[in-house]
Amino acid sequence: MSFDFSIFNQYRAGVFGYLDEEYVSYLIDEISLDQILHYEKLWNYYRNELYELMLEGSMVETARTYRQGQEYGLPPRITGVRYNFHGGMTPGRIETLSRRKEVVIENDISWRIDAMVDFLFGKDISISSQASHPERAEQIVKVLNTVFQENGGTSFFQELALLGSVYGFVDVLLRWQSATEAEVDVPGGISAEPGSKHLEAVVHERARHLRLEAIEAPRSMPILDEHDYRRIDYYIQHYRQQHNELSDKDDSVHTFNPRGDRVRRIRETHNVEVIGPFYWQRYEDAELVAEGINPLGVVPVVHIQNMSLPLRYEGQSDVEPLIPLQDELNTRLSDRASRITFQSFKMFLGKGIEGFENRVIAPGRLWCTDNPDASIEEFGGDPGSPSEDTHIDQIRESLDKASGVASIAAGILKGRIGNLTSAVALKMTLMGVLAKTERKRKTYGQGIRELCRLILLALDKTGIYPNRPDEREIEIHWPSPLPENLMEKLQEASLKKELGIEQQQVLKELGY
Repeated sequence: MSFDFSIFNQYRAGVFGYLDEEYVSYLIDEISLDQILHYEKLWNYYRNELYELMLEGSMVETARTYRQGQEYGLPPRITGVRYNFHGGMTPGRIETLSRRKEVVIENDISWRIDAMVDFLFGKDISISSQASHPERAEQIVKVLNTVFQENGGTSFFQELALLGSVYGFVDVLLRWQSATEAEVDVPGGISAEPGSKHLEAVVHERARHLRLEAIEAPRSMPILDEHDYRRIDYYIQHYRQQHNELSDKDDSVHTFNPRGDRVRRIRETHNVEVIGPFYWQRYEDAELVAEGINPLGVVPVVHIQNMSLPLRYEGQSDVEPLIPLQDELNTRLSDRASRITFQSFKMFLGKGIEGFENRVIAPGRLWCTDNPDASIEEFGGDPGSPSEDTHIDQIRESLDKASGVASIAAGILKGRIGNLTSAVALKMTLMGVLAKTERKRKTYGQGIRELCRLILLALDKTGIYPNRPDEREIEIHWPSPLPENLMEKLQEASLKKELGIEQQQVLKELGY
């Protein structure tokens, strides 16, 4: 690719590192492919999407007409194909589909990830400003809540938690008005004085110029500080964008489909967006199509690790450690399905009877032959395999330990859970998922605080809502992930108030 980053190096003011065109091209053309494939595997193991499997006639009697994302980790003796490193079928091995068995996949990863997202952001969080003036703090909270609501509210935070849980991290990019504009001209501003009138109506209208975009890991490519991996010097994202028009390119190899019809394709472009602290550019198919000034003086990206991973930009994914156990579980379930298929029905071996393979087995049927040595032997039937069932149960228990999410978190009750009539017993049973939720509250909470500071900085620089740096600190109040008795909470709050705890603090703990 042909880039021109001279404008970035001109504006870097000696604080940020040098941005090299050849280095960025090397990252996009060579390094990014392995990263994209790795992240796509993580997403496939979470989503387990269905793909059409082309089978000719009755080629495979026991196979289904689709394959699933988690089949990548199954052995060829079950799937009938060998998958390469990229997750596709190895060329020249398609003929082995004739040996495809019944593939059984029970996605034990997806519901665990969803349960962790529900525990983290299943209920609305509340924020409070640390500004010294009470009316000013109330204004700031209203401004931030308006921006978050314009970008999805609780569903936005759930999206962050899901992407972070699958990939290990999620980046949030702050944009102005559109993808091609890095500065919005908003006439006037909101008074910084406490008690400004019509604040909510004005901010609600102007906050639509600010857009929070969650960047999925495959398109993320940060350029980190050479001396501090925690600081982003430049942020690059590259992706293929589909346009609302057909391509005018003549693909000679894929011009016609098997029926002889001409194949029409949607036009796609390879987009590369480079964002620096003072300037930004966007390329489409190696051509510069847009650029502008970044008025913030910082890279408008907030990086959130799912769970902290020392000395790494990426955080710890919840999906990756579960993949080997998920593969083992799917393998044993598929083997059991194959055993049941061949043993749960009676089969017959006929010896010395002509045309026995074409005869129908049904009540009232007789066979006759002149061969005195003829015989019919019966075999098959499912004798059961207790060791197989025990092994599958142990794999599921290993998944519980590795993920920290027990089956009770999904509402599956077992006889050995004990008495759950008390809140303490329930917390002990859910100790793993509650501990992991508390760890995630630290990383996501820090990310939300940084995001609020970035939003207030942008509102100040664009003149939408002037504010000072000391007013950009906020506090997050997390609700309890467990069901609670409202009367017990009110009684506890009343006792705290009698002990002398400030009423404002008591109301915060109640979620007001």
